[in-house]
Amino acid sequence: MRIVLVGPPGAGKGTQAKIVADRLKIPAISTGDIFRANVGAGTPLGLEARSYMDSGRLVPDSVTIAMVRDRLSQPDVANGFLLDGFPRNVPQAEELEAILAGMDTKLDVVLELVVDNNEVVKRIAGRRLCRNDSTHIFHVDFNQPSVAGVCDICGGELYQRDDDKEETVRERLAVYERETAPIVGFYGERGLLTTIEATGALDDVTARILTALEDV
Repeated sequence: MRIVLVGPPGAGKGTQAKIVADRLKIPAISTGDIFRANVGAGTPLGLEARSYMDSGRLVPDSVTIAMVRDRLSQPDVANGFLLDGFPRNVPQAEELEAILAGMDTKLDVVLELVVDNNEVVKRIAGRRLCRNDSTHIFHVDFNQPSVAGVCDICGGELYQRDDDKEETVRERLAVYERETAPIVGFYGERGLLTTIEATGALDDVTARILTALEDV
């Protein structure tokens, strides 16, 4: 099965991508992973991407698309894949369509995770990370530490990242609405779109996704 997962920041795409891909025994592919792999390995595409990143410029679509094309040519995607973070706009969606056509295949479904903006802000703005280890993550509402501001695991100071502050989150949501949300219409016109309510318990959201995939 060939799946694209879309949704606003904070919708739980990364978490659900890993769970669902594992259930389906297909690779979960994120643009972040692709970038890190290429940059880390020093591939020509990775070096090109790094030249933009090091100078503070956005990596152009052409480089991102080339990395995705290369990743989708790997043998582990023969039985399907789950794309998370790509496409981010309609031109990228059109390029993905062309890439798959060149492989004589096409997408089976596009899953849109839907979450109210205020819920997204609550999820992200409430996160607190440990300064000693950023994998120690707490939340002011959902996963409070025993002592406010102190990591339960190592005793480090908990803090809020600048990217997690409410004003930044709302700007990220505005960017999503402006640049990424239009691909929902693009895939809706092609009859590929399935909408998933992404609020509630993690397992409940996963169950909704798997049920939707059974109907595809």
